[in-house]
Amino acid sequence: MEDKLCVKIELTDTKPSIFESKAGGIGYIPHDGDFPTDKNGEQLRLLAQIDCSEVDLEEFPEKGLLQFWVINDDIAGLDADQTVQDGFRVIYYPEIDKSVTEKEIKSKFVKNQYDDDEYNGFPVFGEYGMTFTKMVNNSANDKGDYDKYYDECIGHKIGGYPYFTQFDPRECYEELQKYDFLLFQLDSDYGEDDDRVMWGDSGIGNFFIKTENLKNCDFSDVLYNWDCC
Repeated sequence: MEDKLCVKIELTDTKPSIFESKAGGIGYIPHDGDFPTDKNGEQLRLLAQIDCSEVDLEEFPEKGLLQFWVINDDIAGLDADQTVQDGFRVIYYPEIDKSVTEKEIKSKFVKNQYDDDEYNGFPVFGEYGMTFTKMVNNSANDKGDYDKYYDECIGHKIGGYPYFTQFDPRECYEELQKYDFLLFQLDSDYGEDDDRVMWGDSGIGNFFIKTENLKNCDFSDVLYNWDCC
């Protein structure tokens, strides 16, 4: 397998603004916009947003905000058809209106039926900033060397090789193999006294897109997956 460039992401304890890269918290919504909702009208919650200017990859947009939203039900919006943007949504804003305020966005927030359920499946606990590091993702998809595969593929990242605790759903269905680019991966991120992200039981979440769609900034067709041990 060929080496690939990727951007590794580290979560930080900074307080990012509504215009900056972050995991969790309050995401940017323009004056005339609203929280995305599922088919039942329940508001989705911000999983993460990426300031594209910080991602130095050829295929990625050079500017704007790319957002990932999921419903906070017990399966974090995962559906049998993993490409239907109902329980999850990917939204791209090529231009940002800096006159929008966090207070304005919070005024659009409406509690959904999962917000007060302590067993809801939303994986991010809190709000975290991000730092980005471009690097080469070695040919880690060769699982003959599992330690190398694990070390190269885990973590928060954009591009490169993904990680799965169970299996790659794209290997099961021919039509899913077209989703060839790792658009975003958010790993479980926790410590003895610092639980930031948890997918089920130490799982991992990822989003995939067709490279041609990514180059055209078309985020209407995305594959969403998460699994756990």
